[in-house]
Amino acid sequence: MLLDFGGVLTTPVRTSFEGFARDEGIEPEALWGLMRDIARTDDDPFTLVETGAIDQSEFDVRLAARFNDRLGTEIVPDNLKVRLFSRVGPDDAMIGAVRTAREKGVPTGLISNSWGGSYGEGGYDRVMFDELFDVVVVSGEVGLRKPQPEIYLLACERIGAEPEECVFADDFEVNALGATAVGMLGIRHRTAKETIPQLEGFLGTTLR
Repeated sequence: MLLDFGGVLTTPVRTSFEGFARDEGIEPEALWGLMRDIARTDDDPFTLVETGAIDQSEFDVRLAARFNDRLGTEIVPDNLKVRLFSRVGPDDAMIGAVRTAREKGVPTGLISNSWGGSYGEGGYDRVMFDELFDVVVVSGEVGLRKPQPEIYLLACERIGAEPEECVFADDFEVNALGATAVGMLGIRHRTAKETIPQLEGFLGTTLR
């Protein structure tokens, strides 16, 4: 059983971004739309930080510059990533499902596109990852990012399973589809109420 981190084991990331936008006097939809646009450009900071080409501090500087250039804002770069994620908290139901799976002997793994820095912004740290997962694959540490096929196959290799034996849940459809493309069952996560029954169906065991 493989899962994403932000937006799957946490409350929705987009909700936190919307709160950041309101703090900065920006229309949330304008910020979200701009972030989508930035992700489609050459040398976009998301790809660079997720693959480890730049660190979090450089990411903060580059993203703030893009925001200010396109939105006419005066957003300071200091701790920008942390501020974006400041309203993210744990999804206790999903965390509980992972704990239950591991207690039942189901191999568990994380595949995360990381924006650098620590993992504390969502109320977690690496110690919790070690408690929840047998395998942790973080984009910046392996030089790959979802939805590249190689990152899913690497997770399979590390967890000791074929893609067809794995299920993967992610809050971004493109990443769930990436898992499906290599042979996994890819689940687009929206809520624990929807996702946990799908995980249970694939695994043939209860997670609640």
